[in-house]
This record gives sequence, C-alpha cells and structure tokens, in this order.
Amino acid sequence: MATYDREAAVAYANRWWDDYNPEFPKFAVDCTNYISQCLLAGGAPMRGYPNRGNGWWIRGGNWSFSWSVSHSLRWYLAGSNRGLTAKRVGSAGELEPGDIISYDFEGDGTFNHTTIVTSVVDGVPYVNAHTYNVKGRHWAYKDSYAWRPEATYVFWKINDRFT
Repeated sequence: MATYDREAAVAYANRWWDDYNPEFPKFAVDCTNYISQCLLAGGAPMRGYPNRGNGWWIRGGNWSFSWSVSHSLRWYLAGSNRGLTAKRVGSAGELEPGDIISYDFEGDGTFNHTTIVTSVVDGVPYVNAHTYNVKGRHWAYKDSYAWRPEATYVFWKINDRFT
C-alpha cells in the first residue's frame, strides 16, 4: 500500500510555483497539470492509462483529462475509490498541507481552477497555483480577478494511504 508524502508534495509545489518542470508538458491553463505534478511528487499512484477519460495519469506524451483539466480532476476525486483518492470535507479549516481545493469561480457548476494547500496559519490554508502563478495565497482567492461572489469551492482531503 502506497502512502501520500504531504511534505514532498508541498516541497514540489514550492520548488515549481513560478517555473515549469521541463519533464512535463506546459499548458496555457496550467493549474491542474501543476497540481497533478505535486500529487505525483507526493507519491499518488497513477491509473487508467491509456484511456484519457479514465483514471489519473500521464505517460508517453499523453495524459488523462483529470491530469490537466480542473473540472475533470474534481469529478475524478469525487468518484475514485482506488489509486489517488480523496475525501470531500465541508470547510477549508479541515485541510492541511498537501490537500487540494477545486474552484468554480462563476458558481455555474463548472470547476475552472485547482490549488494545493502549502501552509496553514492560525487555521487558515494558504495555497500555490499555476496559470497565474501564485505562492502562499489565501485559499478563498477573493483578491483574484477571476473570483466572483457566486464562487463555490470543493475541499479535498487527500487520503494518506492509496490502494
């Protein structure tokens, strides 16, 4: 049984927050690709190759939708019961470094951003992200041009053990 190394995921997030690892593709909208790299650095196991609509993986110059698309990763995490798995929790205060947040800025049901928690200060998570690269931003993103009052969030507690 594999375990999730939260410290390794956060170390990767902090190393590459404002740069791009040349071992991976770079996307114009790179947030979920970056988060997937962080999860992989933490030991999350890939599965589902070669079906792009199945599992969470990158291999041979190809990748699953959940590797690179925010909305797809959100639904992958909601339904995965093996490999990379997570539990949806009710508030940001339940998160710890290495956990993930999915963002629907417009509140229309389409999730368009993903971040990783890199620190928690006085119970408040701070996150890193790509696309508009940020380090140590308040989890709610209310200072972002993308944020809207209708924004909704899904808070993911990454399981520490993978089957």
